[in-house]
Amino acid sequence: MTKFDHRSQLPTLFADNNLSILPVSRGSYIIGEFETFHTFSKDDTKIKKIDFPIFLESLSHENITSEATAINCAFVSEIIHDFTCENLLHPTVSGRMSSSSFDFDINSSNGLFKVGVENSQIEIDGGYEGDNSLNIIEAKNYISDDFLVRQLFYPYRLWSGKINKRIRSIFLTYTNGIFHLREYSFKDSGYYNSIELVKQRKYAFKDTVINIETIQKILNSTKIIDEPEIPFPQADSFERVINLCELLNQKDSLTKEEITQNYDFEARQTNYYGNAGKYLKLLERRQINDSTSWFLTDKGRSILNLSIVDRQIEFTKLILSHAVFNDVLKVYFKTGQIPTKQEIVPIMRSHDLWNISAETTYERRSSTIISWINWIISLVEE
Repeated sequence: MTKFDHRSQLPTLFADNNLSILPVSRGSYIIGEFETFHTFSKDDTKIKKIDFPIFLESLSHENITSEATAINCAFVSEIIHDFTCENLLHPTVSGRMSSSSFDFDINSSNGLFKVGVENSQIEIDGGYEGDNSLNIIEAKNYISDDFLVRQLFYPYRLWSGKINKRIRSIFLTYTNGIFHLREYSFKDSGYYNSIELVKQRKYAFKDTVINIETIQKILNSTKIIDEPEIPFPQADSFERVINLCELLNQKDSLTKEEITQNYDFEARQTNYYGNAGKYLKLLERRQINDSTSWFLTDKGRSILNLSIVDRQIEFTKLILSHAVFNDVLKVYFKTGQIPTKQEIVPIMRSHDLWNISAETTYERRSSTIISWINWIISLVEE
């Protein structure tokens, strides 16, 4: 009832009144007009390719379905070592524990507000100690726009009061074969909102590499299908389309409410990304009793169960089977540049896109085309 990991998950009463909630002991909470979330900065981080230990049989990077498995893969492949520049790391702390007692200031509508915490429960997904630092990791297996600073701040305060080594707070996101690590620091250990991004990097395993010739072959050989009579996608992050499919691959189905409440999707975004998956025949929507539920199609489930590289190839084929995406990528290969919105709109008009007539709608949907084409291009190793 009190677990809101993202701003979008706040109840309407909280959102309308700029309220947030923080635990201050086991079972006690404080509610106020606090700034508890931090927005991820935009990034164009290049992906670093790494090796996965081929001798391991009990751990596979091809089927990562939980935060724990993502952390284990990041550790055994030495992603965490590379990111922290620690040559030797040991797993030392994880799981639920008491926060100890401390005070801090937090931004509120009336200036700084003093909060006192006494033995609140915290949970650490992974803690790795090296010669110079203790690296505390918060992990998620879904994409989000922001995060709850408390998930990093409370463990930071606990362990900075226990040991002398530097405490490094790391937020790890894993989805679709990409490990995205962000390190944050607190400029003032007594100030919740003093959080700052130190650095960020992305990693993927070398056996997920796709070359430019593969993309060109798919572009030229994929059969174009008729446009479906469903809304043209309005989903500017293809990574999120994939991530929604990944979440559904772990469950039989998710209602619109479950997606909105458990992941960083607003109700409108759930519809946008669900419909984008439906456009590609990856997802289907069913009405069960009074709830709308989303399911993976058989095609979607079969693709999600492929290796990462084969999965990317199949996603690319699905996108390029639609003439407008196919034509735009051909322009890219001809000119070496992604066409602008103004250049894409005439291409869209030349195809029979269902139920699009207004100029502003064409322009909005052209953003989705640019984003999805950029995703395909990003698959290619430079």
